[in-house]
Amino acid sequence: MASSQRPDYRQDYIARIRYSNALPPPPCPPKLLDIPNTGLSSGQYTSAGFASRLAREQPLNIEADAELGMPIDLVGLPGVFDGDESAIQSLSNPPALHPADRALMRPPNALGKATASAAGASFLRRTEYITSSTTGASKFESSNSSNTMRVRTKRRRQVDISEDDPTNIARHILKGFNLAYPDDAYNGPDTADNLRAAEIVPEDRQAWKMPKHPVNPNLTCIGTYPLLPDWDAMPDTGSYMAYKFMAPPINNPNDPSYDSRLDVALLRPAGQTVEDHNLYVQEQEAHKQDPTIPLPIPRYDFELFLPPDREKVHGIKRNFTTHDPDNDTEIPFDETQDEDGRAKKYFKYELIRTYETQNQVGDPENTYGDVVALAIHDPEQHEEEPLRGTKLQKAAYFYPIIQKTNLRSRRPGKVEMALEEPKVDIIETAARDPDAEVERRRTVRQRYDPIGA
Repeated sequence: MASSQRPDYRQDYIARIRYSNALPPPPCPPKLLDIPNTGLSSGQYTSAGFASRLAREQPLNIEADAELGMPIDLVGLPGVFDGDESAIQSLSNPPALHPADRALMRPPNALGKATASAAGASFLRRTEYITSSTTGASKFESSNSSNTMRVRTKRRRQVDISEDDPTNIARHILKGFNLAYPDDAYNGPDTADNLRAAEIVPEDRQAWKMPKHPVNPNLTCIGTYPLLPDWDAMPDTGSYMAYKFMAPPINNPNDPSYDSRLDVALLRPAGQTVEDHNLYVQEQEAHKQDPTIPLPIPRYDFELFLPPDREKVHGIKRNFTTHDPDNDTEIPFDETQDEDGRAKKYFKYELIRTYETQNQVGDPENTYGDVVALAIHDPEQHEEEPLRGTKLQKAAYFYPIIQKTNLRSRRPGKVEMALEEPKVDIIETAARDPDAEVERRRTVRQRYDPIGA
């Protein structure tokens, strides 16, 4: 009898069990948007236009109340319950944006773009040291307490004091006057009438003693001029007007030199067009609603008059000067006889053309605020014929400008005028003593110089 023994095989059963560790859903589940899948290769997800398009297409799923979730307490706001809502309205002339906030006003397409490279070398890696130096961050050699406090103090000053702050600008302007006139410096506390100037450092005193050109340091200062007002040249209106011709008023191809007749030219107001009149009325209404807007100045058309020839220029200047006013022997007048047979002395001016106001800016209430005229006078170098009875010292004299006007030739044709002056082709002019004008000039000077007027 044959018996066979089968081998026994033992096999272990391995069961792999996975335990779930899923997080519970959040109490406020996020809102998932169904975005069309265009793929990452298109690059739309990284552009600012993609997010802007989603913001336009997706409606706001917010249940807002009448106060939009932000209750406003109107108690304490002036005039709100009387119907005056100006206290809660946006300002028509908002203040200037602070330089530190300009980065927040950048458009979406400018976000994420670097404004400066690492020291201009494209092959360098943008390491921490390069980043701190290019962005203007403070750094110090060692980490001791003195350096750390110095860096913190510097940062605090940059935050507290802004270069565009009006008070800071006024302090630095006063610092320049204190450098020039240290005896008149005000060192008391800040009040409504007196403001303490910025601190004068040794570098400022050195720069005052040895001035250097801001662009070319190799230049040397050979002379200085004090800045003074010229009260004797103050006009009756209290300020001057600057006119700029958009095209040369005298265009002679045969003689391209400067025509000296422009020094004694006359501009006569010829009237006001309907368009300029309506614009002036609108600007007056805007000034009444917002007094911070400069007082408007009316616009006029002007007629340009010049003497017939250049030989008359010297006589005209001599006639209008205050130097030796009773001496008329050297003045070549244009003489005629009047109805009584007496000699009539004058200078003849002829009409050249009519101009219209293209652009005009100015503030009648602040003639020294925007632009001033400057004339440098040195008696040792200026050997021209004297034009006034008094002598001027060496100085740079400034003159107020009430308005700046650009003039262009008026096109031919009929122009609808709201106010039109009679047509004039020839003007006869001569100088006289300023009788009534002296008191007006003294009044203007007393407004700025009460002691010397």
